[in-house]
Amino acid sequence: MTRHPETSRASGAPFISIIVPALNEAGEISAAIGALAPLRRRGHEVIVADGVSSDNTLALARPGADRVVSAPRGRASQMNAGAAIAQGEVLLFLHADTRLPEDADAKVLEGLASTRRAWGRFDVRIAGRSRWLPLIAFLMNLRSRATGIATGDQAMFVRREAFVRAGGFPALALMEDVALSRSLKRVSRPLCLADRVVTSGRRWDSRGALRTVLLMSWLRFRFFFGAEPSRLARLYDGERG
Repeated sequence: MTRHPETSRASGAPFISIIVPALNEAGEISAAIGALAPLRRRGHEVIVADGVSSDNTLALARPGADRVVSAPRGRASQMNAGAAIAQGEVLLFLHADTRLPEDADAKVLEGLASTRRAWGRFDVRIAGRSRWLPLIAFLMNLRSRATGIATGDQAMFVRREAFVRAGGFPALALMEDVALSRSLKRVSRPLCLADRVVTSGRRWDSRGALRTVLLMSWLRFRFFFGAEPSRLARLYDGERG
């Protein structure tokens, strides 16, 4: 069994700032924050970065978070705002519909310390209705290991100094996680943890699993060859609608 590191902020030991970007997540945010309660008890902090939600996401988030910050809509903007007020030596960016594995804090801190890497991510499992989701998750994890590129669904984590050195998330409407991965690869290869986060398959279920895979692959291809992220975001939103 993994030993929990001593993470009390009062002791001055390393701790993690978990930053949760949220936009109109009233149906998810209470469960998301509740799942992080054991990490808070072990001395880590939870920050919710809200994109000016029109529902009661903020009110639901406040009781279980250490701090809540508002920022202009967009994951890059929101996560940068959360990082700006974070106090932890390690920043972990977690989608509201994604759950960390048990002992995630120990895995991250011990993995970074032992490998001396600057950043990393978890493998992912997708929970949903489609029978294609296990294969999609397998291919996501395989691609990430081969390319050194992580996605937001994989709960990216990074040492604070490396995040600052990389300039944070670039101000992109889409693919901000891919762009940050590219910058961080100049600092070190990612630490690819085999422990799995569990992310919701709602995106794949609502659009169709194979259709979503084809869309995201096409958008990534366009991004790689220099397409404007704002245009790609409009295509993504148009398909979602």
